[in-house]
Amino acid sequence: MIKAEQKPVDELISYLEPYNKILLSGCGACVTVCHSGGEKEVALLASCLKMARNNRGKNLEIIEMTPARQCEPEFALELAEIITGVDAVLSLSCGVGVQTLARNFNTTVIIPGVNTVFMGETIAHGIWEERCQACGNCILEKTGGVCPIARCAKQLLNGPCGGSSQGKCEIKRETDCAWQLIYDRLKSLGQLAKLSEMIPAKNWGTESRDKGPRKIIREDLTI
Repeated sequence: MIKAEQKPVDELISYLEPYNKILLSGCGACVTVCHSGGEKEVALLASCLKMARNNRGKNLEIIEMTPARQCEPEFALELAEIITGVDAVLSLSCGVGVQTLARNFNTTVIIPGVNTVFMGETIAHGIWEERCQACGNCILEKTGGVCPIARCAKQLLNGPCGGSSQGKCEIKRETDCAWQLIYDRLKSLGQLAKLSEMIPAKNWGTESRDKGPRKIIREDLTI
């Protein structure tokens, strides 16, 4: 799931300086789960922004909304009537949601309220770690479900570097070595033989976004 962090209030206040009435739009999906853009966060941020503007002697009218998924047009378009009556939209969605609004409301200023950080899993309440970099050619079957692209600091595909020590990464000692995790996982599965299989170098020119935005087309779903 996408993980994000709210931008500092001072940064947001600077973005909103020219505007007197805004829509503060959250998202009911990923940013709700990581507590950066759900209904609760929308309400708290709205209060902070109003107080900050009042302290500067300037009022700010804020309309609060949290569609189910801001990154999908059918949900984003639920905001259409409200958007026509505001000066700008402050979006607490990930970067995809911000761009969805920008594409569908091309005469309205859309301001990002969070920094999209990574795709990851919940480790404990309030703690998330990166697990996927959307490289475009998943190799998790070969590595026991542990991703060396996301979890190895050097993104090594065929074993650890020489600096790994006692199961820890040489770049950041408190971080588990991804290849130690891969070894332990394959051992528990009885699949250590997979370590002798060479994983070919990734073709970043076709598998990553080096040629621009990637696209998936399902012809069975298109009209």
